[in-house]
Amino acid sequence: MREWDRHLSNSEASLDQRRLECLRFGLLRPLPYHLATLVMTTIFFLGCAMNPVTGRPDLVLLSEKDERQIGEEEAKKVEGSMGLTQDPQLAAYVEALGQRLAAQSPRTNVDYHFYVVEMVEPNAFALPGGFVYVSRGLLTLTNSEDELAGVMGHEIGHVAARHSVKRLSAAAPFAIVGGITGAVTGIVSDQLSSAVTGITSFAGGIVLSPYSRDQEREADTVGIDIAGRAGWDPAALSSFLYTLEREEELQQGAPRKPSFFDSHPATPERVEDTAKHAKKITRGPGQPIAADHAAFLRKLDGLVVGPNPADGLLNDNRFVQPDLDFTFEFPGGWKTDNSRQAVVGAEVEGKALSLLRAAAEGNDPLDVPRAVEQSLKKRDPKASLMDKVQRIRIGDLPAARAVLQTRTKAGPTTIHLTWIAHKGLIYQLTGVTPVKEYSRYESTFATIAQSFRPLTASERSAVTVNRLRVISAREGETLAQVIERTNSTWSPEAAAVANGLHTTSRLTAGQLLKLAITERYSPNR
Repeated sequence: MREWDRHLSNSEASLDQRRLECLRFGLLRPLPYHLATLVMTTIFFLGCAMNPVTGRPDLVLLSEKDERQIGEEEAKKVEGSMGLTQDPQLAAYVEALGQRLAAQSPRTNVDYHFYVVEMVEPNAFALPGGFVYVSRGLLTLTNSEDELAGVMGHEIGHVAARHSVKRLSAAAPFAIVGGITGAVTGIVSDQLSSAVTGITSFAGGIVLSPYSRDQEREADTVGIDIAGRAGWDPAALSSFLYTLEREEELQQGAPRKPSFFDSHPATPERVEDTAKHAKKITRGPGQPIAADHAAFLRKLDGLVVGPNPADGLLNDNRFVQPDLDFTFEFPGGWKTDNSRQAVVGAEVEGKALSLLRAAAEGNDPLDVPRAVEQSLKKRDPKASLMDKVQRIRIGDLPAARAVLQTRTKAGPTTIHLTWIAHKGLIYQLTGVTPVKEYSRYESTFATIAQSFRPLTASERSAVTVNRLRVISAREGETLAQVIERTNSTWSPEAAAVANGLHTTSRLTAGQLLKLAITERYSPNR
């Protein structure tokens, strides 16, 4: 008992000291009484943590264990909703590069992991606990290992400085007072909401909300320091930010898409600031993993550019999934979206919605409603679903259908369910509309379901994919001439940005370029 009392006494003294440090550095601001009480109560238990980047105490309401748990949970959602690259060599390369950078991080007591995420837009982000991601859209724009190291070093800087944790900590007291306790561990949407909006359960939430300008500057500085110490050119982050600015300018006038700048605002001043800081850094002795520019480009050769047919393709209102060998069609004029969880179509006035997803493995379409009924009976022994289910056929495929009514926030709602078994998977097609509108959309839901069928041989062979290919230029060629010779899908302007050139640049013999080339798609299975 005495030993335990002494341990408690020492811990309390240490905690008191940390509280004083928080007050001394002005981390505790005046708050309304009820919020101040909540914050001080939380500080009593968690106190302040010393920031490894600044060397100053931070007020954080999450322990490192909690931070890691949040990161692990969100990482699973990233993999499930966005998907990770299936190229093992590229994944291993990015992991190796990241681990060498992480060894130079001011915060080394983190189990860092690095991934390439299946995201078309140029982006990079980090989750709490050391999960760092770069999109294949971002890799398409990189022209050196130094640039990639600068971007990944920047994300490690966010992790090292616990920027995501600070945002969670700042929001936590207000979220608790407002009754939004889920905000502390990330905003989790249900599957239907995620599929309809195309937003994953963490996107737009506290974990990935924009950083402050000061946090961005800090991550830039730390990232440049890390990259330089690890042996890469510290000025490369500045050059890559300039490439991203060119890409943004190129996309002006096109529909706005999410990008690196959504959470990492870039300005000419920021490009200039990173360039100035890089001049102060002494580059370490480390050697690049890819021996030269050509070796780096070979790492990217074959990278999918744009939509990946492995996730299915929407062509107007027809969805084609070559890997799983099926297609179906939404009504003309409906708004459509495709994510890894589901394919969604919505009537333009919002009166009806249809959603297709893979519900289970198996060959009997009744397996899914049976499982749903068993789950319902655990909460309500009288719950029944199977008495509403009838077997049907969708073309030559076994199927089942049920029509249910329920009450939602929008009022009385009809749910039109169809289960279709095809090649070892059971697909669930869900139609949703207000009860008063069901007679109007009943035949529409049935028509969507009846359009589900296997692909024909000609449809499978017609599926194409754009891949990044490394092309050798000929003496004196222009980008436009190389594009015409190779049938690249890129415009000269897009190729110029992706290769760090100008559209008027004259190329030399053997000069290597990245270009998007259309090829026939071969399913992985």
